Amino acid sequence: MSQESQHGKWTLSSSDDEEDPVSTQSRASSAKNPSPPLWQPPDSGGSQTKVDVSSVDSQNLKRDPVKPSGQLETPDHSTRVGSEARQAASSKQRAPLKLEPPWSSGKRSPATKRKKQTEDSGWNLSSSDEGSDSEQRDQKDTKTQSPGAKRMKRETDRESPETASYKQESDESLGAWDELPQGDETFRFYLAKVTGVERKYNTGALHMKDILSPLFGTLKESVQFNYCFNVKWMVQQYPPEFRNKPLLIVHGEKRESKARLFQEAQPYEHVSLCQAKLDIAFGTHHTKMMLLLYEEGLRVVIHTSNMIPADWFQKTQGIWMSPLYVKMPEGSSEKAGESTTNFKHDLMEYLGAYHSPTLNEWVERIKGYDLSETRVHLIGSTPGRFLGGDLDKWGHMKLRKLLSENMQPTPKHESWPVIGQFSSIGSLGIDKTKWLAAEFQRTLTAPDSRAKTLQSPEVPMHLVYPTVDNVRTSLEGYPAGASLPYSIQTAQKQLWLHSYFHKWSAEGTGRSHAMPHIKTYMRASPDFTELAWFLVTSANLSKAAWGAMEKNNTQLMIRSYELGVLFLPSAFNMATFPVQENPFSGSKSPTSSFTVPFDLPPARYTVKDQPWIWNIPYTQGPDTHGNVWVPS
Repeated sequence: MSQESQHGKWTLSSSDDEEDPVSTQSRASSAKNPSPPLWQPPDSGGSQTKVDVSSVDSQNLKRDPVKPSGQLETPDHSTRVGSEARQAASSKQRAPLKLEPPWSSGKRSPATKRKKQTEDSGWNLSSSDEGSDSEQRDQKDTKTQSPGAKRMKRETDRESPETASYKQESDESLGAWDELPQGDETFRFYLAKVTGVERKYNTGALHMKDILSPLFGTLKESVQFNYCFNVKWMVQQYPPEFRNKPLLIVHGEKRESKARLFQEAQPYEHVSLCQAKLDIAFGTHHTKMMLLLYEEGLRVVIHTSNMIPADWFQKTQGIWMSPLYVKMPEGSSEKAGESTTNFKHDLMEYLGAYHSPTLNEWVERIKGYDLSETRVHLIGSTPGRFLGGDLDKWGHMKLRKLLSENMQPTPKHESWPVIGQFSSIGSLGIDKTKWLAAEFQRTLTAPDSRAKTLQSPEVPMHLVYPTVDNVRTSLEGYPAGASLPYSIQTAQKQLWLHSYFHKWSAEGTGRSHAMPHIKTYMRASPDFTELAWFLVTSANLSKAAWGAMEKNNTQLMIRSYELGVLFLPSAFNMATFPVQENPFSGSKSPTSSFTVPFDLPPARYTVKDQPWIWNIPYTQGPDTHGNVWVPS
């Protein structure tokens, strides 16, 4: 059967109506040769043309050769640790597909012209995060359909071309270790540097090398929490004088991927590993945080990038960097050094949720530091089922609690729209009442003094997620879509969701063509000039990340580890946050204004726009490198 919406049409198999994880896995194991579902996007004339992988002549799809190793020593992505589906996608990126016309008359159809790929453009894939239980299931379902068409044999002794490109381009244009960011440090919120944009758009932005710079402190020891790691590359981001300092990696890998991570870390005697327990199926360790212990003090960095080169190259990412926390005098009370936002308590509680002796040692260290200058709230998710006094400790219920306690329920704010921006989407149910409106939107609109009735007008919700054209015309081209793992299996079950979608556009920050891996949520005034609050986090739009209520709304179930920081105006002695319209214009704002990573108001999808789906083919138009996208 087929389902159709203003944003495209999918052909569904009857088995795709199942939502049960067990039945989903059984389908994957029983299907020997699953064929990818079809997606029929509307063309420019409004008619619909099928795009099927079988319609592309495999003999006319040619891979660019993998370049031999050059002078530069850069990490091989074959050792990058992540999900199996991610690794399959990575193999495709190292050898992109070119479309050669099937005719040989010498006349090439304008629709199939492909510009030459430059020698060093490469396919710059980010092995990123699934962000949801359904995405995990979908990846298991589509191992033979994931973006890894016509895979090459793995060549572990060769340097992948895209990592050489990262090294050549990013090192030359971004610089590091020589200057501190010059932006307004009121909020301590930064964007990551992007290679390929005008230099002015990187003013005040940070690369990982900047974060680890000696200018911020003399590093003694560090911890890196993340989902995906390239250990060799990560170690190289540390200044030479810090590369032998103790480094702890906190990860969620299991079985074969865990063994690969241990093998990758084995050459580095100063690197140790700590496995996060994931006791609930389809959960991930998705938190992205650094703990940096200096001779001068302690710093916490919460961000949105995986520890792989692609995530720090041409993607829009966000970073919150704490002030330097100094050590308190001996004999200080246990509650000393706390901030008005309770950040110290919440950070120690989050670390304690790992039940790791190694991380408990860090909890004891943090007790001795003064975190009172912190002005953000911590919003974490940890796997488990929570009820009673723990019901609002994690996930979206923690966000609901903080908004309810710190925001005044005034009629002025109740018409203000809520905005969610993310890089992955989980299975949210057959309609909005199953989770999006019943739970998540209720959290984002807290506190709301209106009595909830059927006649109550719904607060507008704008969901920002890239279109196919956003990805196609991006700096990375189609490979950017491998970090946007919204699958056809999930999308076809929730076509209702796409009516909420808005395009990615970031002209104000110069990042319209740097696809977002950042995740942000906020509430804006009707004219989009003020913010009631702002959240940057690792959490995508999924129940696995934010939690879902169970047992008649008395229990919250969360599958994954996530972490973010919430900015509330009251913590900055402000009524609202003025939105900075042109954050990189060079002109100073009269008051502290907030940099939103993308343009406001967001633009709704048109009838010609389709959300990016990562495991279906795109062959009707070349990307910025002249390539097409054909999952296997």
